[in-house]
Amino acid sequence: MAQTRLPHDAKAGPTKPEVRAVTLSKLDLAPGDHFAEVGSCTGAVTIEAARRAGRVTALERKPTRAETTVQNLAANGLELRTDPVTRAATDGGGREAGTGTGGQADVEVRVAEAPEGLPEDADALFLGGSRNYEAVLDHAVETGVDRVVMNVSRLEVAGAATAAFRERDLLQEVVQFQVSHGYELAGATSFDSENPVYMLVGGADGGSRDVATDGGSR
Repeated sequence: MAQTRLPHDAKAGPTKPEVRAVTLSKLDLAPGDHFAEVGSCTGAVTIEAARRAGRVTALERKPTRAETTVQNLAANGLELRTDPVTRAATDGGGREAGTGTGGQADVEVRVAEAPEGLPEDADALFLGGSRNYEAVLDHAVETGVDRVVMNVSRLEVAGAATAAFRERDLLQEVVQFQVSHGYELAGATSFDSENPVYMLVGGADGGSRDVATDGGSR
Protein backbone atom coordinates (compact mmCIF):
# COMPACT_ATOMS: atom_id res chain seq x y z
CA MET A 1 0.00 0.00 0.00
CA ALA A 2 1.31 3.42 -0.96
CA GLN A 3 2.24 5.86 1.78
CA THR A 4 -0.22 8.68 2.43
CA ARG A 5 1.28 12.14 1.94
CA LEU A 6 -0.31 15.09 3.75
CA PRO A 7 1.71 18.15 2.70
CA HIS A 8 -1.19 20.55 3.30
CA ASP A 9 -2.27 21.49 6.83
CA ALA A 10 -5.91 21.89 7.91
CA LYS A 11 -5.11 23.48 11.30
CA ALA A 12 -6.39 20.27 12.86
CA GLY A 13 -4.46 17.06 13.23
CA PRO A 14 -5.09 14.22 10.79
CA THR A 15 -6.23 10.82 11.99
CA LYS A 16 -3.02 9.09 13.05
CA PRO A 17 -1.69 6.33 10.75
CA GLU A 18 -2.23 3.57 13.31
CA VAL A 19 -5.80 4.72 13.95
CA ARG A 20 -6.44 4.88 10.20
CA ALA A 21 -5.23 1.30 9.85
CA VAL A 22 -7.74 0.02 12.40
CA THR A 23 -10.49 2.25 11.03
CA LEU A 24 -10.04 0.97 7.48
CA SER A 25 -9.88 -2.61 8.75
CA LYS A 26 -13.25 -2.21 10.47
CA LEU A 27 -14.78 -0.50 7.43
CA ASP A 28 -13.66 -3.47 5.29
CA LEU A 29 -13.94 -1.53 2.02
CA ALA A 30 -14.15 -3.35 -1.31
CA PRO A 31 -13.77 -2.05 -4.90
CA GLY A 32 -17.53 -1.99 -5.41
CA ASP A 33 -18.29 0.03 -2.27
CA HIS A 34 -19.50 3.60 -1.96
CA PHE A 35 -17.79 5.08 1.10
CA ALA A 36 -19.06 8.24 2.82
CA GLU A 37 -17.12 10.31 5.32
CA VAL A 38 -18.22 13.03 7.73
CA GLY A 39 -15.47 15.55 8.48
CA SER A 40 -12.70 14.94 5.95
CA CYS A 41 -10.37 17.65 7.34
CA THR A 42 -6.88 16.83 5.95
CA GLY A 43 -8.22 14.01 3.79
CA ALA A 44 -6.12 11.31 5.46
CA VAL A 45 -8.97 8.79 5.68
CA THR A 46 -10.41 10.00 2.36
CA ILE A 47 -7.18 9.14 0.57
CA GLU A 48 -6.83 5.67 2.06
CA ALA A 49 -10.50 4.90 1.44
CA ALA A 50 -10.07 5.95 -2.20
CA ARG A 51 -7.43 3.25 -2.59
CA ARG A 52 -9.92 0.58 -1.55
CA ALA A 53 -13.46 1.65 -2.46
CA GLY A 54 -14.95 2.32 -5.87
CA ARG A 55 -16.52 5.63 -4.92
CA VAL A 56 -15.92 8.11 -2.08
CA THR A 57 -18.09 11.01 -0.91
CA ALA A 58 -16.31 13.17 1.67
CA LEU A 59 -18.18 15.87 3.60
CA GLU A 60 -16.42 18.81 5.24
CA ARG A 61 -18.41 21.76 6.57
CA LYS A 62 -15.48 24.20 6.55
CA PRO A 63 -14.47 25.35 3.03
CA THR A 64 -10.81 25.82 3.99
CA ARG A 65 -10.59 22.25 5.27
CA ALA A 66 -12.40 20.95 2.20
CA GLU A 67 -9.77 22.71 0.10
CA THR A 68 -7.06 21.01 2.14
CA THR A 69 -8.71 17.64 1.50
CA VAL A 70 -8.71 18.36 -2.23
CA GLN A 71 -5.07 19.47 -2.21
CA ASN A 72 -3.93 16.37 -0.34
CA LEU A 73 -5.95 14.14 -2.66
CA ALA A 74 -4.09 15.68 -5.59
CA ALA A 75 -0.76 15.18 -3.79
CA ASN A 76 -1.56 11.47 -3.65
CA GLY A 77 -2.47 11.06 -7.31
CA LEU A 78 -6.18 11.87 -7.25
CA GLU A 79 -6.47 14.78 -9.67
CA LEU A 80 -9.50 17.05 -9.94
CA ARG A 81 -11.43 17.03 -13.18
CA THR A 82 -14.08 19.73 -12.59
CA ASP A 83 -14.33 23.39 -11.61
CA PRO A 84 -11.67 24.13 -8.97
CA VAL A 85 -14.13 25.99 -6.73
CA THR A 86 -15.77 23.70 -4.18
CA ARG A 87 -19.50 24.35 -4.19
CA ALA A 88 -22.02 24.08 -1.35
CA ALA A 89 -23.55 20.65 -1.61
CA THR A 90 -27.14 21.43 -0.67
CA ASP A 91 -28.09 20.72 -4.28
CA GLY A 92 -25.87 17.65 -4.53
CA GLY A 93 -23.00 19.67 -5.95
CA GLY A 94 -19.43 19.40 -4.86
CA ARG A 95 -16.01 18.86 -6.23
CA GLU A 96 -15.12 15.60 -7.87
CA ALA A 97 -11.75 13.99 -8.10
CA GLY A 98 -11.64 11.51 -10.93
CA THR A 99 -9.94 8.17 -11.10
CA GLY A 100 -6.32 8.75 -10.12
CA THR A 101 -3.15 6.83 -10.74
CA GLY A 102 -3.20 3.22 -9.65
CA GLY A 103 -6.95 2.82 -10.25
CA GLN A 104 -8.18 4.74 -7.22
CA ALA A 105 -11.85 5.57 -6.71
CA ASP A 106 -13.92 8.44 -8.00
CA VAL A 107 -13.95 10.92 -5.14
CA GLU A 108 -16.33 13.80 -4.47
CA VAL A 109 -15.61 16.40 -1.79
CA ARG A 110 -18.67 18.30 -0.60
CA VAL A 111 -18.77 21.45 1.51
CA ALA A 112 -21.84 20.53 3.50
CA GLU A 113 -23.22 19.70 6.91
CA ALA A 114 -24.16 16.15 7.79
CA PRO A 115 -26.53 14.48 7.44
CA GLU A 116 -27.95 16.84 4.78
CA GLY A 117 -25.00 16.41 2.42
CA LEU A 118 -24.69 12.65 2.75
CA PRO A 119 -25.46 10.32 -0.16
CA GLU A 120 -28.43 7.95 -0.03
CA ASP A 121 -26.56 4.88 -1.27
CA ALA A 122 -23.45 4.57 0.90
CA ASP A 123 -22.24 1.09 1.81
CA ALA A 124 -19.86 2.30 4.52
CA LEU A 125 -19.77 5.44 6.66
CA PHE A 126 -17.04 7.00 8.81
CA LEU A 127 -17.63 9.70 11.40
CA GLY A 128 -14.40 11.41 12.32
CA GLY A 129 -16.03 13.47 15.07
CA SER A 130 -19.17 13.84 17.14
CA ARG A 131 -20.89 16.84 15.52
CA ASN A 132 -24.55 15.99 14.73
CA TYR A 133 -23.68 12.33 15.19
CA GLU A 134 -27.16 11.25 16.29
CA ALA A 135 -28.75 12.70 13.15
CA VAL A 136 -26.00 11.07 11.07
CA LEU A 137 -26.73 7.71 12.69
CA ASP A 138 -30.45 8.19 11.95
CA HIS A 139 -29.52 8.74 8.30
CA ALA A 140 -27.41 5.58 8.35
CA VAL A 141 -30.38 3.58 9.64
CA GLU A 142 -32.80 5.13 7.15
CA THR A 143 -30.53 4.43 4.18
CA GLY A 144 -29.35 0.99 5.33
CA VAL A 145 -25.62 1.68 5.60
CA ASP A 146 -23.91 -1.68 5.97
CA ARG A 147 -20.84 -0.56 7.98
CA VAL A 148 -20.51 2.43 10.31
CA VAL A 149 -17.39 3.48 12.23
CA MET A 150 -17.17 6.46 14.57
CA ASN A 151 -13.98 7.59 16.31
CA VAL A 152 -14.05 9.78 19.42
CA SER A 153 -11.44 10.86 21.94
CA ARG A 154 -13.55 11.87 24.94
CA LEU A 155 -14.84 9.30 27.40
CA GLU A 156 -18.18 11.00 27.96
CA VAL A 157 -18.87 11.22 24.23
CA ALA A 158 -17.91 7.57 23.82
CA GLY A 159 -20.50 6.57 26.42
CA ALA A 160 -23.24 8.67 24.85
CA ALA A 161 -22.36 7.43 21.36
CA THR A 162 -22.42 3.81 22.53
CA ALA A 163 -25.96 4.37 23.80
CA ALA A 164 -26.93 6.07 20.52
CA PHE A 165 -25.60 3.16 18.46
CA ARG A 166 -27.43 0.68 20.67
CA GLU A 167 -30.73 2.61 20.57
CA ARG A 168 -30.64 2.41 16.77
CA ASP A 169 -29.73 -1.30 16.76
CA LEU A 170 -26.42 -0.47 15.06
CA LEU A 171 -23.83 -1.52 17.61
CA GLN A 172 -21.46 -4.41 16.92
CA GLU A 173 -18.47 -3.53 19.08
CA VAL A 174 -16.66 -0.78 20.95
CA VAL A 175 -12.87 -0.72 20.72
CA GLN A 176 -10.55 1.37 22.88
CA PHE A 177 -6.88 1.52 22.03
CA GLN A 178 -3.85 3.68 22.62
CA VAL A 179 -0.71 4.03 20.51
CA SER A 180 2.76 4.71 21.91
CA HIS A 181 5.86 5.70 19.97
CA GLY A 182 9.38 4.95 21.12
CA TYR A 183 12.12 7.51 21.55
CA GLU A 184 15.70 7.36 22.74
CA LEU A 185 16.28 8.20 26.39
CA ALA A 186 19.69 7.90 28.04
CA GLY A 187 20.82 5.29 25.53
CA ALA A 188 17.67 3.21 25.91
CA THR A 189 14.12 3.33 24.56
CA SER A 190 11.17 4.93 26.30
CA PHE A 191 7.67 5.63 24.97
CA ASP A 192 5.37 8.61 24.47
CA SER A 193 1.69 7.69 24.54
CA GLU A 194 -1.00 9.24 22.37
CA ASN A 195 -4.45 9.94 23.80
CA PRO A 196 -6.72 6.88 23.72
CA VAL A 197 -9.23 6.45 20.90
CA TYR A 198 -12.72 5.04 21.34
CA MET A 199 -13.98 3.38 18.16
CA LEU A 200 -17.62 2.45 17.72
CA VAL A 201 -18.28 -0.13 15.04
CA GLY A 202 -21.67 -1.13 13.71
CA GLY A 203 -24.04 -1.24 10.79
CA ALA A 204 -27.45 -2.23 9.56
CA ASP A 205 -27.18 -5.69 11.19
CA GLY A 206 -25.57 -4.39 14.37
CA GLY A 207 -28.27 -5.82 16.60
CA SER A 208 -27.01 -9.34 15.98
CA ARG A 209 -24.65 -8.98 18.95
CA ASP A 210 -25.42 -7.82 22.48
CA VAL A 211 -22.65 -5.41 23.46
CA ALA A 212 -22.11 -4.21 27.01
CA THR A 213 -21.49 -0.57 27.85
CA ASP A 214 -17.80 -1.36 28.26
CA GLY A 215 -17.68 -2.81 24.73
CA GLY A 216 -17.70 -6.48 25.67
CA SER A 217 -20.30 -9.04 24.67
CA ARG A 218 -22.99 -9.96 27.19
